[in-house]
Amino acid sequence: MSQPLRATAMPCSDSDEQLVAKVISGDRAAFDTLYDRYVRRVYSFVYKRVGNRADSEEVVQEIFLKAFCSLASFRGESGFASWVLGIARRTIANRYKKRQATTVPIDNDVEVSAVNQSAVEPPLTPQDHYEYLERIAMIDQNAKQALTEEQRTLFHLHHLEHRSIAEIATQLGKSQNAVKSNLYRTRKLLLNS
Repeated sequence: MSQPLRATAMPCSDSDEQLVAKVISGDRAAFDTLYDRYVRRVYSFVYKRVGNRADSEEVVQEIFLKAFCSLASFRGESGFASWVLGIARRTIANRYKKRQATTVPIDNDVEVSAVNQSAVEPPLTPQDHYEYLERIAMIDQNAKQALTEEQRTLFHLHHLEHRSIAEIATQLGKSQNAVKSNLYRTRKLLLNS
């Protein structure tokens, strides 16, 4: 596993489950085949979330090491790809948890008004940012599948561009009640999908 992105092995007709069984019985080449099948997919998954090549390669190696060490727990209830991507998700989340943001104490001399204090939001931690991106991706996928073009437009205008109901109604030539009703149905569809 020293070359993070090698994927040059000969095609193998064994299923993932057969390869896992071979690895468990001691066949190292079977793990190399699994690695070759999934390393690019896992790397792509990790890189989208980490955004740095060196860190991504390190995380991919960590993921496959964890996969190798825990192959006996693979029950085949879902595909191997889903199982290894689950390991990837947890590995990335754990890396973000370990990185604590440095904090700077506020001097007692500094006065912060109650109004300004309520407007200040703490910065996102790397884990919060990762979870935020995951939720956005899930909402985006659900929106593409479950919403009409008009509903996507309404959602975008109201929740992403922060436009008021009155502005949206004027822009689309609809009544405010029609916009509110359609936004309600849109949110309900997204929450239930």
